[in-house]
Amino acid sequence: MSTGIDKTGIKIGMWLFLYSEILLFGGLFVLYAAYFYKYPEFFSEGGKELNRVIGAVNTVVLLVSSFTVAASITAVQRKAKKQAIGLLIFSIFCGVVFLVNKYFEWGAKFHHDIYPNSETLVSGEVGLNIFFGLYYVITGLHGLHVIIGMILLSISLVLVMAGKVTESKYSMLENAGLYWHLVDLIWIFVFPLFYLVL
Repeated sequence: MSTGIDKTGIKIGMWLFLYSEILLFGGLFVLYAAYFYKYPEFFSEGGKELNRVIGAVNTVVLLVSSFTVAASITAVQRKAKKQAIGLLIFSIFCGVVFLVNKYFEWGAKFHHDIYPNSETLVSGEVGLNIFFGLYYVITGLHGLHVIIGMILLSISLVLVMAGKVTESKYSMLENAGLYWHLVDLIWIFVFPLFYLVL
């Protein structure tokens, strides 16, 4: 009986944590909307400076990884340990691909003097400065969440390999999966707001 209560408590705790994360990004998206309303032309100009190909690739990468994380949970439930391990390794690899793409994208922006407090932005239009300020804050915060998600998936991977995550005991993997799905969901909003803004 206590095990069931513990599992329920852990699941409720995880959902409350995810809710707080949604509130955090929701607040940032509201801030984005307010400034977009004030500076639509400069947000559109800023969006054209971003690499849509990298943004689209990262979207596909996260969507695929979200599927493989879900599939790894199913594999554990079916006692397919090797399959679960392979799927988790692939999911973590997708996270690495996402971060490497983001590194090159940010690097290109820094090379072109487009970063917080750069001469180009400070001496330019206020709306453009605000757009890139929000871009770096939101994508940087999201990147941090990707790293945390990868750590949780890595811990889950080790536990699966050690036989501590099984078909009857997979709460850790399930919660890590929920967190990873949240990371994916947030990016689904980030991508059109910054890369497809008109």
